[in-house]
Amino acid sequence: MKNGLEDGGAEHEKEEAEAEARKLLDMGGGISAIQARSHLLPKNLNLSSRPEVSTPLTSLRRLAEGYWLKQSSMSPYAVGNLLNILIGAADLKGNLIIFSADVLNAMLIRATGQTLQVAYRQSLKSLDLDTTLESIEVLPSGDIAALVYLWNPFTIVACVGLSTSPIENFAIILALYGACKRLVPLAAFGWVIATHLSLYPMILLIPMILLLGYGPDTPRKLLLLRRYGEVEDNSSSDSCQQQEKVINQSELPPVFSWRPVGLFLLWAIMWSAYVLFLCGVSAKQYGDLWEMFERMYGFILTVQDLSPNIGVLWYFFAEVFDFFRNFFLIVFQMNILFLIFPLAIRLKHRPCFLAFVYITISSMLKSYPSVGDSALYFGLLGWFVNELSGKSVEMRFSFCLFSVYVGISLLSPVMHNLWIWRGTGNANFYFATAITYACLQVCKL
Repeated sequence: MKNGLEDGGAEHEKEEAEAEARKLLDMGGGISAIQARSHLLPKNLNLSSRPEVSTPLTSLRRLAEGYWLKQSSMSPYAVGNLLNILIGAADLKGNLIIFSADVLNAMLIRATGQTLQVAYRQSLKSLDLDTTLESIEVLPSGDIAALVYLWNPFTIVACVGLSTSPIENFAIILALYGACKRLVPLAAFGWVIATHLSLYPMILLIPMILLLGYGPDTPRKLLLLRRYGEVEDNSSSDSCQQQEKVINQSELPPVFSWRPVGLFLLWAIMWSAYVLFLCGVSAKQYGDLWEMFERMYGFILTVQDLSPNIGVLWYFFAEVFDFFRNFFLIVFQMNILFLIFPLAIRLKHRPCFLAFVYITISSMLKSYPSVGDSALYFGLLGWFVNELSGKSVEMRFSFCLFSVYVGISLLSPVMHNLWIWRGTGNANFYFATAITYACLQVCKL
């Protein structure tokens, strides 16, 4: 018996040592990523002029131009820039603001992932699988997601290229963090600011309501049972009956809490009114509030700037006849709305994963996408590392997707150079990489 206690104590000390080593490794990885950014920021890599990094909505140059117009008593919205609440700070060090936003994004992603990890453990305990936790390691999803975000080349390029997408991502992550922690005023503030900055985060209203009503994600019972070996993964009728029996015995009907949802809507109305008031005061000397909306959100919805980017809309609307332009504008912008409710019905028990899917879809179909949008959903993908690492999950095409992502990242600047600077190619060269990139995102989903 004494030997058994000694063995148990030794195993416990070994687990504590491994956890401490993992924590130090994660901390070292995060510090190294931050140092890499601080080392690359002062260097002039000319990334701010790349169409993959800076778009008309995320270019710091456009923001500085808006600030200059404001100082000259002209309308700052003539450049079509969306970050009007930051125009007053455009004369400050933009790289410091973007760098700080990137670090805060990683911290919020880590905190939210830890909350999801606690919910994951509770799901295991609800299935009487808590004894399995001693033999099977539950991966630290928050630490992994933060490291994936910090070391993602897309994130580093967006930060070094002085794109304002980290600021937009910060508002989105802040909203999801507030919803997971049920900090209603913070969640409402993040959602209002994210919607004000880029409009498309408006669709995150549904997953945030589900988060506040049901709580963090609870993976499907069948997925957990398959992963931990309680139910075999085959298609026989006896196995299907066994699965249904086990699930019906262990699954309790979810209870939706309306109080935080009502408070969220109330706070969202209050924050929206406050932001509109500030916008009205800011736009008063240059025009009315409607003109500001037309310059900002109309610029997004009508795709007025057809400069090349990693999306597909610029090429399509450059080629389409003007007579059909309004029709196809409605079709393309409504594509996102058509997917909202079917996905919400299917993934109502996974609000954080639903938010991840919405963010990925909007980054594919938005008017002016950039690599900063991809950096966000790649970081959020780390939240679900426990589900993706299960034996019932088939990731047979992961290496192919990774290889094509690397190839597209390298070929896109080459094709742009052949088209714009050397003149030996045409727009089809660059558009081929853009449409391949869009197909990759579809395959990943």
